[in-house]
Amino acid sequence: MLEIVLHLSLYSIEKTKLPLKSKFYVITLLFFVVSISGISQTATIKGIILDDNNTPIPNVNIKWNTSGTTTNNNGFYIFNIPANQDISVEFTHLSYKKVASKFHLKNGEILEFNPVMNTATEQIATIIINNTSQREVEGIITLKPETIRKIPGANAGVENLLLTLPGVSNNNELSTQYSVRGGNYDENLVYVNGIEVYRPFLIRSGQQEGLSFVNTDLVQNVDFSAGGFQAKYGDKLSSVLDITYKTPYQFEVNTDLSLLGGSISVENISKDSKFTGIAGIRYRDNSLLVDEKETETNYQPSFADIQTYLTYKFSNKFHLSFLGNASINKYNYQPETRQTNFGTFSNPIALLVFYEGQEKDQYRTFFGAFKGTYFANDNLNLNLLASTYHTTEEEYFDILAQYRLGEVNTDIGGENLGEVEYSRGIGSQLNHGRNDLDALISNFEHKGDYKINNNRFEWSVKYTHEDIRDRLIEWEVIDSAGFSIRPPKTSPNEQPYVAYSGPLEAFQNVRSVNKTQIDRIQAYLQWSKRSTIGSSDVWYNAGVRAHNWSVNGMGIEKTNQTVFSPRAQFAIKPDWKKDMLFRVATGLYYQPPFYRELRDANGVVQPNVKAQQSYHIVLGNDYSFKMWDRPFKLTSEAYYKNLNDVNTYTLENVRIRYRASNNAKAYAYGLDMRLNGEFVPGTESWFSFGYLKTEENIDERGYIARPTDQRLKFAALFQDYVPNVPNLKVYLNLVYNTGLPGGSPSYADVYEYQNRLPDYKRADLGLQFVLVDANKQFNSGWKKPFKALSFGFEIYNMFDVQNSITNTWVRDVYTKRQYGIPNYLTPRVFNVRTTMKF
Repeated sequence: MLEIVLHLSLYSIEKTKLPLKSKFYVITLLFFVVSISGISQTATIKGIILDDNNTPIPNVNIKWNTSGTTTNNNGFYIFNIPANQDISVEFTHLSYKKVASKFHLKNGEILEFNPVMNTATEQIATIIINNTSQREVEGIITLKPETIRKIPGANAGVENLLLTLPGVSNNNELSTQYSVRGGNYDENLVYVNGIEVYRPFLIRSGQQEGLSFVNTDLVQNVDFSAGGFQAKYGDKLSSVLDITYKTPYQFEVNTDLSLLGGSISVENISKDSKFTGIAGIRYRDNSLLVDEKETETNYQPSFADIQTYLTYKFSNKFHLSFLGNASINKYNYQPETRQTNFGTFSNPIALLVFYEGQEKDQYRTFFGAFKGTYFANDNLNLNLLASTYHTTEEEYFDILAQYRLGEVNTDIGGENLGEVEYSRGIGSQLNHGRNDLDALISNFEHKGDYKINNNRFEWSVKYTHEDIRDRLIEWEVIDSAGFSIRPPKTSPNEQPYVAYSGPLEAFQNVRSVNKTQIDRIQAYLQWSKRSTIGSSDVWYNAGVRAHNWSVNGMGIEKTNQTVFSPRAQFAIKPDWKKDMLFRVATGLYYQPPFYRELRDANGVVQPNVKAQQSYHIVLGNDYSFKMWDRPFKLTSEAYYKNLNDVNTYTLENVRIRYRASNNAKAYAYGLDMRLNGEFVPGTESWFSFGYLKTEENIDERGYIARPTDQRLKFAALFQDYVPNVPNLKVYLNLVYNTGLPGGSPSYADVYEYQNRLPDYKRADLGLQFVLVDANKQFNSGWKKPFKALSFGFEIYNMFDVQNSITNTWVRDVYTKRQYGIPNYLTPRVFNVRTTMKF
């Protein structure tokens, strides 16, 4: 096409009456423009080339066609290749066998590729967007760190991007927690570089959470499985989020600043390449989001953490790594007033609340982990891990809420439109809390990985000690029109018509002090193999986990339990003209109770709680194809879960309160679908759909919807750029979830309250103007110091939808009626953001 344009242009110039010298300048300019156009469709590969002991190799020759480059002393290289076509790149060195790799990248795409060169056998690797990778056959979704950092959201980061995937839900943008295929927030595993990480215990609302453990600036790779995962992952019922932090190859500084806070990270590598380190500091202030809510408050949050990952290579065979994190979150909340209008257009009602008192919370967590890796030979790796997690949490609050429930003026055009004219109910509510928790969790684990022929064996033995000290004091007094409301499920009275002479009791009263120790021994063994059946490629995986735990402590009779969890996966890629991959995964999954699952609604530890059991079967299909001459993939998964010994719970905002009894059985089934590809050339976007039905049967009373019965879900992540201004990027994050069961009082019988909250609808928009990036560098001027520089503008909840997370229940003593007033989440919020890389 370029040649045709060039010939036509030359012919047109030749026919003009321009002077010969002018024609020469025009033709020269034309050649320059065409040449620039021809080479603009490029992609970039970069990385570190390692030997079989993970030591960087300098002076490796990298070549495609007549173009080439070499690695520096740290084994690092960066190489531009043509985009949107198959490119074969060779990596050669006199002391190592050649590595030949095939790439098919998008225009402007930057791929990190870290090949390993050895002296034993020649390696041939292929990386094409339609090629079947190890993660695909395992049913794992891999997310790009660049996408995670760019997509807007009230809680931008890994969890924000997870919510655009089918089967993953959260109806609270202030929270980083998520529900997967009907499970609750406690049923998800999170690993960072193979080390399990934990969340705080006492957090009750999304606005208290602050920062996720995962620091996005440090992330190199993100893998996510929504079910049917392997035996090497731990004992949870729902999902696995497996994070890998970066291995630095040069000095680099990244910063991200916005009205919600900021972060800075630094990474570097020593001259001899033995020591690498990366560290990040983050600060977040949710005032911008909370100040826009309907409750007027004095709100002083402070969420900050520091995190580091260090590696030292003592030799080619032994590496030692350290992962550390310190987080201090303070939450000071002093509500003043609130007005919420609800009801119908013909009968509008308003709730006016006047507050006194405040809440002061503090969450301090410290985490440290050492990981030693021994490369015995090319086929055997041995790891030893030791980690400690310490959290001290305080929740202190005394808040008096005095409310009026009244009728709203609906006189359109009148001076008092929207004001409360007549009060039909007056009351007050006093909440008191003095909650303290101190938890120390220590882990020691050995892992092994052995390859022989096409077989791979992985194993682990892990010991965990959990020491938890907990004081829980919460009570609530409710007064309606001068009369104290008695606790639920007590004999009724006829106030104010008949005097009540019994003792005054708090409406809710929870008091307990617990000192609990839990010891766990876990182990797994799994086998996997790649093979063929006829002309089809197949992959097998089978393994089993064992988990033994004992519970003891102050006033607790020691108990001991053991469970076994067999799991298996099978995938086949038929030799068809169409690029199809089929997967099946099954297994018996257990979730031995963590401390919070042992504590009942009254705060008492029940040591005999059994592990919840779930039988999984997952059927999946990946169909890769081209549309509009661009690559696309349709991923579909159907799943079924049968659950026994279910530990039922109530969900209020993000606080889970278990009944600490295995008195229910449940099921969940559904269908997840995701279509991703280049809807806009050079950018990846996707659309997700999820259908879920999950119900539980408590004490054989019949099946009812579980608190996480997220029936329908639609989501989209869309990336685009302005054609005439390609440096102006557009990011759109859309989520629609049907309403969850809930909104009922926490003390209520769930069989009597099966109302659903309104549907959750949200759209976040981000605009980013890129001044400097990998394809646009400057050798002079004020932009020279930057490797990347951009400025952005974000709109959260673009359409200003009023989403609600719970209901506040107000009682009218005269009519003996309760009103559920929705607690709305964040309205439309504007934010500005800048990112820099040096």
